[in-house]
Amino acid sequence: MASNYSYQQLYTFSKNIFIKIGCSDTNASTAAKVLLSADLRGVDSHGIARLTGYIRLWEVNRINANPTIAIVHETPSTATVDGDKGLGLVVAPAAMQIAIDKAKQAGTGWVSVKNSNHFGIAGIHAMMALENDMIGIAMTNASPLVAPTFSVERLLGTNPIAVAIPAGSEAPFVADFATTTAANGKLEILQRKNAPTPAGWVQTKTGEPSTDAAEVRNGGALLPLGGDKEHGSHKGYMLGSIVDIFSAILSGANYGPWVPPFPAYVPMPENMPGEGIGHFFGAMRIDAFRPAADFKKHMDQWIQRFSAAKTVAGEQKVVIPGEPETTMEAERRKNGIQLQASVITELEELAQKFSLEI
Repeated sequence: MASNYSYQQLYTFSKNIFIKIGCSDTNASTAAKVLLSADLRGVDSHGIARLTGYIRLWEVNRINANPTIAIVHETPSTATVDGDKGLGLVVAPAAMQIAIDKAKQAGTGWVSVKNSNHFGIAGIHAMMALENDMIGIAMTNASPLVAPTFSVERLLGTNPIAVAIPAGSEAPFVADFATTTAANGKLEILQRKNAPTPAGWVQTKTGEPSTDAAEVRNGGALLPLGGDKEHGSHKGYMLGSIVDIFSAILSGANYGPWVPPFPAYVPMPENMPGEGIGHFFGAMRIDAFRPAADFKKHMDQWIQRFSAAKTVAGEQKVVIPGEPETTMEAERRKNGIQLQASVITELEELAQKFSLEI
């Protein structure tokens, strides 16, 4: 059972919830826009379905509704940012803007962040660079749910990477992907539907293959991109490790098994070596390499050529990264966002708790 809600309806509700917990009007607006960008782009696992999770983190004092986001170390092209326990939905756009501002002056800008929280989808932060004729990069570490290749221990998060590249007449190239075979949010969706996972997504707590969407809850683990060694899981393990190091060891955030869990009911790790969750952002001015107009003309040609590629039987076309999300956003802005019944129930409970209407 599901129902449709307009973007404006969900935006107003989310913003009001963030205001209720003490966010400024500006920060509440930013948080709501970032949160709902996931729903618009079809990443339902990271959108308004996560709103209750953020509120629970605030209730146990793991989120500061009014952070003082500050640069604690910098050079002309780099910075380390302390998010002051703020909503990652607010800290991440502020840090990405610092990277963009540095790129305007130095050609490139690189920012590593500590003391933050879950920041929504990586792609929306990388896309901030597009309007400046820049390439944007965003990544974050996350709750340890992933077992490295050959291990039964959960030492890494889904640790996504996003890269946004501007084009001319074509829609931008936007790659936004977890470094696991599947993001944990997709497991959550399957759990709501009481459906199994495809093979290669999860393993049991003893390292055996499984298709149980609740396996992680039972002590199992998500698998790195590739699923197993024969299919390249060591490469997914390396990608996730790079994200962890860039986001956390570089900034002073927690890393590996010490990354704070997203569910508020899960105890915090002991002997944590850093502060909060870590992110990493990059912005590169196109004209630091070649004239932006020339680059975008050739990006159009690249996109058009790949779109025209001959396909295997049964497939209509090669998909350009970001293309399905662009299509989905246009459709959902026009026709509304469909929410599952379980998500609606959670939102109705939030509305009652804060004396609001959805």
